[in-house]
Amino acid sequence: MDAKTPGLPAESALKAPEGPVFANGWRVQEAARPSLQEVHATVRVPATGHWLRRLLAFAGPGYMVSVGYMDPGNWATDIAGGSRFGYTLLSVILLSNVMAILLQALAARLGIATDRDLAQACRDSFSRPVNFMLWLACEAAIIACDLAEVIGTAIALQLLFGIPLIGGALIAALDAFLLLLLMNRGFRFLEAFVVALLIVIAVCFAIQIIAAAPPVAEVLRGFVPSREIVTNPEMLYIAIGIIGATVMPHNLYLHSSIVQTRAYPRTGEGRKDAIKWATADSTLALMLALFVNAAILIVAAATFHKSGHTDVAEIGDAFKLLSPLLGLGIASTLFAIALLASGINSTVTATLAGQIVMEGFLRLRMPVWARRLVTRGIAIVPVIFVTALYGERGTGQLLVLSQVILSMQLPFAVIPLVRFVSDRRKMGEFAISPMWAAAAWLIAGLIVILNVKLLFDTIAG
Repeated sequence: MDAKTPGLPAESALKAPEGPVFANGWRVQEAARPSLQEVHATVRVPATGHWLRRLLAFAGPGYMVSVGYMDPGNWATDIAGGSRFGYTLLSVILLSNVMAILLQALAARLGIATDRDLAQACRDSFSRPVNFMLWLACEAAIIACDLAEVIGTAIALQLLFGIPLIGGALIAALDAFLLLLLMNRGFRFLEAFVVALLIVIAVCFAIQIIAAAPPVAEVLRGFVPSREIVTNPEMLYIAIGIIGATVMPHNLYLHSSIVQTRAYPRTGEGRKDAIKWATADSTLALMLALFVNAAILIVAAATFHKSGHTDVAEIGDAFKLLSPLLGLGIASTLFAIALLASGINSTVTATLAGQIVMEGFLRLRMPVWARRLVTRGIAIVPVIFVTALYGERGTGQLLVLSQVILSMQLPFAVIPLVRFVSDRRKMGEFAISPMWAAAAWLIAGLIVILNVKLLFDTIAG
C-alpha cells in the first residue's frame, strides 16, 4: 500500500497508539495487513502488450466467484422451479444474474481501490457491536451455503459410488486440506483447478440441453417477467430462493479479496486499469453461470414439467428420472458428475470466503492451516448434524430452505458494499457515479422488499 492509495490512512495514523483514528472516512485501530496475505499481489500482470494478454492475466477471480452462482443450492431451486412452473422462472434467473454482475463489479472495485476486502472495510467503518453482528450474519450465510454444498457433494458421491450420505458429507469436509494443497502451489493453480471443473459442468449440461431439445419459443418467453411470480406465494418462495442461490453474500467478501492477488501497480492509473479488467473478468464468468443455471431449469422444465412430474424437487429424484425421460442412458451420470464438480468447487471457494470473513472481521492471527480448519469447523459441524438427522429425507427442501436463508442475509452484505463504493471520502476518484449508485441502491431495495414479503408470507402461513 502506498501514499497514493485512495481512502487509506496516512502512515502516521497507522502508528497512532491510542483509540480509533479516522482518515478519509475509515477507522483504523492498528496497522492493517493485506487480505489473504499469503497470496496478496503474487500473480504477475504484464504492464504492456495485447489486450488479450492483460485480460487473461486478470482472468480467474471472476470464475472463482462464479462457482457460488452455480453451486448445488442453485440446482435444488432451479430443479424445483423448472419441474413445477416450467420456464416461467427463467426471468428470475436472468434478473438475479444481472444483479450479480453489478454487485460483483462493485466488490472488485472496493477491493482494488482501497486495498480492503468487504470484511475489512466493515471493520474500519462500523462499531464493534455492529461488526460482530455482521460477522454472525455472514457466518450464518456461509453455514447455509455449506449446507447446500456438502449435501450436494454427498448426494453426488452416493449417486455415483453408493457412498452413504453421512460418509459423503465427511469426505466433503476434507476440502480444507484440498484448498491448502492448491494454495501452496500458487493462486493460479487454484484458479486453474476451479476453471477445469467449471468446464466439466458446462459440457455436461450442454449435452443434456441438446438431448432435452426444449422448444426455443417457450424458452425465450420464460425470460420475460410474469406478474404471477409475485402474486403466487409458492412461486415467489422459489423465486427468492433462486435470488438467494444466485447472489450470494459470501461471494461479495470473496471477490473483494481475491482481486488483490494481482500485482497491478498500486497507483491511480494502475487501479483504474485493474478495475476495468477485473470487471470484464467477472462479467464473462457470470455469463457462464447464467448458462448453467438456465440450463438446469430448462432441462427440468423440458423433462419433468413436460411429462407431468411437477413434484420433482430433490436431486436424487432428478437423477433417477433424467435418463428414462430423456432417452439418453448417460444423462443421469452426466448430471451426477456435474453435481460432484459443482460441490467440490463450491466447498473450496466457500472455505476460502470463510477465512476472509473471519480474518477481516476478527483479525485472528494464527497459522493459515489453523485458520482454515477453524472456519471450516464452524461451518461443517451444523451441516454434518443436519445430514445425519435428515438422511435422504427432505434434502431437496433443505437445499431450497438454505438458499432462502442466504437471501435473507443478502442485505447485510449488499447495503454496506453499496454504501462504501458510493462514498467519495472512502473511494476517492473511484467512487461510483450517481447513476450507478441509484441502480445499486435499487437492487439493494428490491432485495430487502422481497425478503420482507417472504418473511411476512412465512409468518402468515
